[in-house]
Amino acid sequence: MTTTPNNPNPSRAEAEVVELVSSLIRFDTSNTGELETTKGERACAEWVAAQLQEVGYETEYVESGAPGRGNVFARLKGAESGRGALMLHGHLDVVPAEPADWSVHPFAGTVQDGYVWGRGAVDMKDMVGMILALARQFKAEGVVPPRDLVFAFVADEEAGGKYGCQWLVEHRPDLFEGVTEAVGEVGGFSLTVPRPDGTDRRLYLVETAEKGLGWMRLTAKGRAGHGSFLHDDNAVATLAGAVSRLAAHQFPIVISDSVAEFLTAVGEETGLDFDPGSPDIDGTLAKLGTIANIIGATFRDTANPTMLKAGYKANVIPQTAEAVFDCRVLPGRQAEFERTVDQLIGPDVTREWITKLDSYETTFDGHLVDAMNEAILAHDPEARTVPYMLSGGTDAKAFAKLGIRCFGFAPLQLPPELDFSALFHGVDERVPVDALLFGTRVLEHFLLNS
Repeated sequence: MTTTPNNPNPSRAEAEVVELVSSLIRFDTSNTGELETTKGERACAEWVAAQLQEVGYETEYVESGAPGRGNVFARLKGAESGRGALMLHGHLDVVPAEPADWSVHPFAGTVQDGYVWGRGAVDMKDMVGMILALARQFKAEGVVPPRDLVFAFVADEEAGGKYGCQWLVEHRPDLFEGVTEAVGEVGGFSLTVPRPDGTDRRLYLVETAEKGLGWMRLTAKGRAGHGSFLHDDNAVATLAGAVSRLAAHQFPIVISDSVAEFLTAVGEETGLDFDPGSPDIDGTLAKLGTIANIIGATFRDTANPTMLKAGYKANVIPQTAEAVFDCRVLPGRQAEFERTVDQLIGPDVTREWITKLDSYETTFDGHLVDAMNEAILAHDPEARTVPYMLSGGTDAKAFAKLGIRCFGFAPLQLPPELDFSALFHGVDERVPVDALLFGTRVLEHFLLNS
């Protein structure tokens, strides 16, 4: 049981959430993006199902498109049958980790120095653990929430969801029957900002939007030949020029509603001018700390080269050269983005989407947003909730195709000095124990009033 001096009588969920998160981390669910080398989620999913069944849930285990890619669903009946269901979703897979680089073993689930350490601690087995703890508490104590709650634990988010959310939406839409709203990862965490009077203010960032995710392959073809000859049709050279032009291009600033609302709120709290058109906007953003990396990336589309492939011998000019770009596109910008790419790469290079997931944006209003705000303020009265756009992507992209309104709300009250954004996919990934306990309390309040 997890107790603290300020809370000697924790709820059932608080008492077990740390051990649940630690146990989840001990399942190595590393996702390389390739079926041959990916561990798979089956063992972890079956364990989650067992935890739910132990308190009386009926669960459904689904393998999505490939052996071992496990997903688990359960539903808790709510009081109001006429209302749409609320889904809480979390992915069970994690990115790989190299143990030699870490202070602790990344799959040991170590609890020390006030943190739970390990791969997935913030992405996103912390939220999975909180969801699981509250699902178990509600069922064991006979709690009837205001509306049906659907608990979804899914596979393959770290590789775009082909064997997780995307497959489930396409092949098993019945699992989402009646769901109108959903909450998932990368939102609800605190950002401490300085105020003009020398005090600080905790803002809790609720994700209301995320950029589109596209992994794009560029291909150039030329004449193969001996490396000692003169060549005016070299696939490597053609591709290199296209890669250089696209990588160097700066797309125009386009401010969405979510980003504008975030900048307005932070400006009100800090007294700083977050005018995106300012020549020193990067310097102003830097005053927010490491979150500036995420916020700055939501001002414009991005296209970053990540992989190159060409040739098989030093003295042979290859016939084909390929590059892969990680593209992140703002809502409403996809067509213009592709037109710009085509102009930059030129007619001698072709492009194709390896993975292409749409952007998403909703508004920061309505009953669910009110419930999030009330839950945060109930446990941090001087706080403020604000919307923001995630520069990356989540499973919300797939669920939105079903007409589900999605938010990122995995509440954590974080130490101001913690470089939270660097922990995602980083070495020594960890989550504060106190943040887990806080998040569990906030989520409980939220679910009972949603």
